[in-house]
Amino acid sequence: MQRKGVDPVKVIPKTEVGISDGAIRDYPARQSYGEKRNSSLEPSRRWLLLLIMAASALTAQAQTVAGSSRTVPAATVSTNQTATSQNLGSVPSGTATSEVLPLTLRDAIGRAVRYNLGVIETGENARNARGQRLIALSGLLPQVTASATQTVNQISLVPSGISQARIPGVSFPAVIGPFSYVEAGGNLSWTLLSYESIQRFRAARTAEQAAKLSYNDTLDVITLTVGSIYLQVIEATSRITAQEAQVRNAQASYDQALRQFEAGTAPRIDVTRTQVQLRTEQYNLSVTRNNFSIAKLTLSRAIGLPLGQAFQITDELPYADISPPTVDEALKLAFNTRSDSLSARAAQKAAERALSAAKAERYPVAATNGNYSAVGSTFGQSRGTFTFQAGISIPVFTGGQIAGDIVQAEAAFRQRSAEAENIRGQIDYDVRTAFFNLNAAIEQVAVARQSVDLATESLSRSRDRFSAGVTDSVEVVQSEQSLASANDQYITALYNHNVAKLSLARALGVARTNYSQYLGGK
Repeated sequence: MQRKGVDPVKVIPKTEVGISDGAIRDYPARQSYGEKRNSSLEPSRRWLLLLIMAASALTAQAQTVAGSSRTVPAATVSTNQTATSQNLGSVPSGTATSEVLPLTLRDAIGRAVRYNLGVIETGENARNARGQRLIALSGLLPQVTASATQTVNQISLVPSGISQARIPGVSFPAVIGPFSYVEAGGNLSWTLLSYESIQRFRAARTAEQAAKLSYNDTLDVITLTVGSIYLQVIEATSRITAQEAQVRNAQASYDQALRQFEAGTAPRIDVTRTQVQLRTEQYNLSVTRNNFSIAKLTLSRAIGLPLGQAFQITDELPYADISPPTVDEALKLAFNTRSDSLSARAAQKAAERALSAAKAERYPVAATNGNYSAVGSTFGQSRGTFTFQAGISIPVFTGGQIAGDIVQAEAAFRQRSAEAENIRGQIDYDVRTAFFNLNAAIEQVAVARQSVDLATESLSRSRDRFSAGVTDSVEVVQSEQSLASANDQYITALYNHNVAKLSLARALGVARTNYSQYLGGK
């Protein structure tokens, strides 16, 4: 559903203004004008993108770009810098080809799910948690081993002095043997009852569930990360198109001023002024193209494309309004479904059970072990032997070890509890911030579109006045700059709107599964 007052557009409005006859033709939007705008806006935008890509489970914080009035809804930066680098990295796969790879948003996210380093690391963390659960389970199950041996011995009686003994009628050999025997049997040990082991198994099982939920949350974060970078590439593409159009218009203004100067109808200063504007726009175009290349390289790095693989994005993701739930409905949904919240609660439960296990170290432990072996000169002549033991072990004095384990477990439990409450507060913040950013972006798109229309009309009239000799080139240059600024705001507003929708999906915990409903794309 489209909101009234906002035209559905792809990326930028087409409004190019002619020169000679003053007629209005299609004119693509442009990037912000002047060296000052590029030196302050574009580096700030690159840092902003890094903040968005570094999103962990906590997202949707509005970040204001230094040096401009632009506010972009972005994910909160994780305090764990290792996780940040993981989300930005990947494992490059495959071999680069000479063909240009078409890349849709779905393709980019699909590759990131397989090759992004953050996904790989959290997936392996889940596997490690599964291993810890299996280890804890082994403490509750019987341990059985089997063995079979053959022994050959030869014993010297000389060292013991027996061979030198003098007993009438009895002689002792210096060496006994060689002789041999075989033995085959099994051993069993089993902790029959240990409340500590039971609780540690429960804690490990809950920790495994928390790790799996953390993996699901990482998929949501990676969707936000890759989606934001993909939008950055789309925006950079729009800025190149706009800036190329601005260079063409600056060239046309310069040519017109030069013709009027040669005809004696305009002063030399008009030629110089328009030439300076032309060089400025050419410089801006170079900066814009460089930003576009870096944005593509960042996207390739995040999704694990083969090194050096050329690609071209194919989704344009035009402006599209959505019908989100109410704030209260969104909060209820996020509290119940966001994986980071569920993971934090599971980690809190695991810490609680680990604390219970530490306290259970004081309890008695019942265990048994046994052995059965068949021993003889040969297996056919073997005889069975066995040993069986059962008992209870009660800790009496451990030198403070149990007390220390309890203190550590209590500290860990309090940490997990605080983290769970913090996640709950962060979810409330994320959802409300996402709605603020979305509503603001919708308004900004509408206002920016009107600004483009007004600036286009103003430039057309200024050029008509300049052609008629009513004014000089200053008015034309100022009108061109006003239109450039309006187009820049419009491109930014479209980008903010798409990022706000994706951030809302992340705030609700459905970015991985429902991103296409919020952004569109093939």
